[in-house]
Amino acid sequence: MPARRARGVSIEDVARAAGVSRQTVSNALNAPQRLRPETLDRVTELIRQMGYRPDQSARSLRSGTRRIIAYTTPETDPANPNALMSGFLEALVAASGEAGYRILLVRPRPGQSQEKAIDEVIAGGGADAFLLSDVLDDDPRVEHLAAEGFPFAVFGRTGPGLAQSWVDVDSALAMADLVGLLADRGHRHVGLLTMSLDQPWLRHRAEGFRAGVSDRGLTSAEATADDPESAVAAARELLAGRPAPTALVVIDDWLAPAAYAAAQAEGLVVGSDLAVAGFNDMPYAALLQPPLTTVRLPLRRIADALVGRLLTIIEDGVSAEAGLLLPGEIVVRASLP
Repeated sequence: MPARRARGVSIEDVARAAGVSRQTVSNALNAPQRLRPETLDRVTELIRQMGYRPDQSARSLRSGTRRIIAYTTPETDPANPNALMSGFLEALVAASGEAGYRILLVRPRPGQSQEKAIDEVIAGGGADAFLLSDVLDDDPRVEHLAAEGFPFAVFGRTGPGLAQSWVDVDSALAMADLVGLLADRGHRHVGLLTMSLDQPWLRHRAEGFRAGVSDRGLTSAEATADDPESAVAAARELLAGRPAPTALVVIDDWLAPAAYAAAQAEGLVVGSDLAVAGFNDMPYAALLQPPLTTVRLPLRRIADALVGRLLTIIEDGVSAEAGLLLPGEIVVRASLP
């Protein structure tokens, strides 16, 4: 026999006890962002005290939804997994679970295109919406979902003329603020160790670095590297310049060990003779010696915002008119003198 709700409590019982409407209780479960914090706290506490458990299967039948969000997972090396995107997946599962949704991981079969994998999920009725990440310029997944008219949201950004249900980190502002922090600590000539990949998030960071340099009246030099060996050489080239930078900013934390190795090769002590800062706050950033100053992405806030936008599309049929930029957080550690 199907399980019964605790003590036969219904959504109407909770609404009556809280002095709110049935819809308000539903919002507390499915769209908490729509409620005032004090209302959400009161209703959530009564749900817990009264032991109310919504009937997910019945609700899905009534609404015509499966309460599933399909997520196209980026490929990663199992021996060297992407810790940042693993953290985002954890945040996404938590945010969707609190909204009463599950996450379906989607990846193409060998030789299959992303679009075909998406079509299989849509044709099979396996999800109510898609969530995309690692979105590039003119990403075919975005254009395909837009052409299909299927609900989706993006961790990243979509171009003009496409649905704007996206959430991203304001990488340019975070990088400009990081340069401003270096300027406030007396650094006048700074170096940027970047990459040749034409990825939007890397481009935004480089633009923010240059804007920060210009706004603060600093001078700068840049070098490019795409592998550990060339990264050390590129960082040494920066440090050998005239004038030599007193601070190095790496476009991504994975380049930080190369900057540390280059400093050691040039007889410099990071955190004393040279400042080093990065971006992403990867787990090893705090383990470097000295620990790395870096920019942390607000992964849970990003996931909450994305799920909230998807719920609005799925349940209300309303798409966002503009994307949302969230600030990064500068985590100051001992790599800054």
